[in-house]
Amino acid sequence: MGRGKIVIRRIDNTTTRQVTFSKRRNGLLKKAKELAVLCDAEVGLIIFSSTSRLYDYASTSMKSVIERYNKTNEDHQLTMHLNSELKFWQREAATLRQQLHNLQENHRQMMGVDTNGLGFEELQSLENKLETSLHSIRNKKVFILNISPDQLPPSVNLMHRENMELYKTINLSRHENMKIYQKVNTTGRQNGGFTSSGSLSPTSIDLELSPPQQQTSEMEEEVTKLG
Repeated sequence: MGRGKIVIRRIDNTTTRQVTFSKRRNGLLKKAKELAVLCDAEVGLIIFSSTSRLYDYASTSMKSVIERYNKTNEDHQLTMHLNSELKFWQREAATLRQQLHNLQENHRQMMGVDTNGLGFEELQSLENKLETSLHSIRNKKVFILNISPDQLPPSVNLMHRENMELYKTINLSRHENMKIYQKVNTTGRQNGGFTSSGSLSPTSIDLELSPPQQQTSEMEEEVTKLG
């Protein structure tokens, strides 16, 4: 007749519990000694009874076994931490690679490339995004074109001042040309040097100038280029 299985639970009877503890403790110590001898292993065993009595065994010395255990445990925890950190950065790198891939794909689609696989709704969404971006760019362009000369960049402001000086110089030359024309015309009349039509026809240069206020379109194009 076979031996029945013993239920592993706390023994209620104090005497039976103490006897069982003594037998199994001796058996555990015996197995530890055999393991150390047969397998050339460093074994340390510590047992506290229910009455707080200490029983221990060490194949070398309990101090060396505990020190070796602490060092191994620290190394194990450090390794676990490094592995955990490595896995974390690997996940971060994978996430960044995926984000970069998505950004590159969106950029190609914005440029009109790789749109063959897009459906109608996706193309509609892409069109809306492009229209929104274009509207924002136009608003920025209008804002730059409407700023006052004092708010222009230094290079554009300098060009504006040079344009003003050039306009004044050419306008002055135009007035001098008109005075010379009138003087020559008057002298010709006094000397009787009229043409068949009854007046002199000296060669005159008509300079069609527009003040800087009317040259806004040219400045706007220059501002756009510099911007």
